Amino acid sequence: MAGRRLLKAVLIDLSGTLHIEDTAVPGAQEALTRLRQASVAVKFVTNTTKESKRNLLERLQRLSFDVQENEIFTSLTAARSLLEQKQHRPLLLVDDSALEDFTGIDTSEPNAVVIGLAPEHFNYQTMNKAFRMILDGAPLIAIHKARYYKRKDGLALGPGPFVTGLEYATDCKATVVGKPEETFFTQVFTFGCCIYDVGGAQNAGMLGILVKTGKYREGDENKISPPPHLTCNSFPDAVEHILQNLL
Repeated sequence: MAGRRLLKAVLIDLSGTLHIEDTAVPGAQEALTRLRQASVAVKFVTNTTKESKRNLLERLQRLSFDVQENEIFTSLTAARSLLEQKQHRPLLLVDDSALEDFTGIDTSEPNAVVIGLAPEHFNYQTMNKAFRMILDGAPLIAIHKARYYKRKDGLALGPGPFVTGLEYATDCKATVVGKPEETFFTQVFTFGCCIYDVGGAQNAGMLGILVKTGKYREGDENKISPPPHLTCNSFPDAVEHILQNLL
């Protein structure tokens, strides 16, 4: 139909879009089923560093989401790819439950700092070790720089403030591998529609739909450039728009 963009894929964020910890967003499972019945590929993108891809998949399946492991692309995957490409030996500042995604990576005598969300490791001794390594020339790799994320008990600090602190202290710039970096999205798919993390997706040539669940705060849509294609109350509303207007 004239005026419509033929979507090849829909990229869906997970935490805050489909679920918050162990609670599904109302209607999200049914909406995902409807989307899968359309003639469009569905992939899932996430910045989570709190758990491995296997643990994340098990969580989603417990919540009755129809998701397969090969459909999930995580920022941990992007970080591992960079480490393998550069042959770095990292100091891994990630949650212990995410370490299995780095199985086989040499961490002896580390020569790079990789930082994600690691509340148990964000203490003075560990951060000072990272600080000294970076001063001695080790690259700083940020899995992502989110300022905060949503938990059941409210908003919580993300890794961004800790990455920024190391950047400030060492006068260096981190390499960021996760959302909203354009390279993250282009590794997944080159053209489509992304629900939730819209800034980087739109810079990669995709349509971005922002949903008002998860860590959304009033007025967030006005802080995104270019602005979102659409802002919806929730994932089911976004799916309805895609089915009615974009396919």
